[in-house]
Amino acid sequence: MADAAPDPAADPTPDDAGPDDPASAATLHRWSEALASIARTGLGFTDNPFEAERYQEILEVAADIRVAADHLSDERTAADAVRSDHLRADWLRHVGAGVPGYVTPKVAVGAVVGDDRGRLLLIQRADSGVWLYPTGWADVGYSPAEVAVKEVREETGILCEVLRPLAIIDGLRAGFSRVPLYSLVFLCRATGGELAPHPQECLDAGWFTEDDLPDPIASRDRWLRHAFASIAGVDDSIVFDRPRDPVWRNHGHVAGDDARSDH
Repeated sequence: MADAAPDPAADPTPDDAGPDDPASAATLHRWSEALASIARTGLGFTDNPFEAERYQEILEVAADIRVAADHLSDERTAADAVRSDHLRADWLRHVGAGVPGYVTPKVAVGAVVGDDRGRLLLIQRADSGVWLYPTGWADVGYSPAEVAVKEVREETGILCEVLRPLAIIDGLRAGFSRVPLYSLVFLCRATGGELAPHPQECLDAGWFTEDDLPDPIASRDRWLRHAFASIAGVDDSIVFDRPRDPVWRNHGHVAGDDARSDH
């Protein structure tokens, strides 16, 4: 059983500020993680001590940005300095050598499961109390689709088959994760089993129609309409993040402006 993936309701602010807007906390957090990843990857590949020093300086800057993002303050206090040093030290502890040291996002896998009555399978997460589709971290040795089937079975007791990908989302960009991750969401169809919410991961689980949904639902405006349309077979698109140009400015993306591709 994989640990539960981050709750999309935990930090619902999307990284969608315009080019002239002050950087949001979510934007600063994304910049910090990106800089830290570049520096840690550089440390993993370089044997040059001078380059290593530069990468460690980048980690210091990234840690300062993260601390500032947490409370959006321009004043650097003694406590902030300590937090920044601890964060940089933690990043350094996880530097690997060569390919193992190349820093990439974690991967979470979700499953939008429908039944023959057009209902959607939702779980009430034990960590936050909000409702969402089953989701969890990807496990080594499993394909993404296999993880989806496993998470549904473990979290709800329902057996399902994977029909197709439904969404590929950058969690940092969407604002629902504080760690770099890609969320792969699959459309699935229930094939059997009985509802049995996992006692550690779920407070409850159930089947719901679009007119009879529980509350609160995580980031409901982002995915619910697309989920029900896909279950009904009237939408066969795959949602993904539209590329921004340039990536480090935010004007290439606005909330809800996701690209869709017919598969």
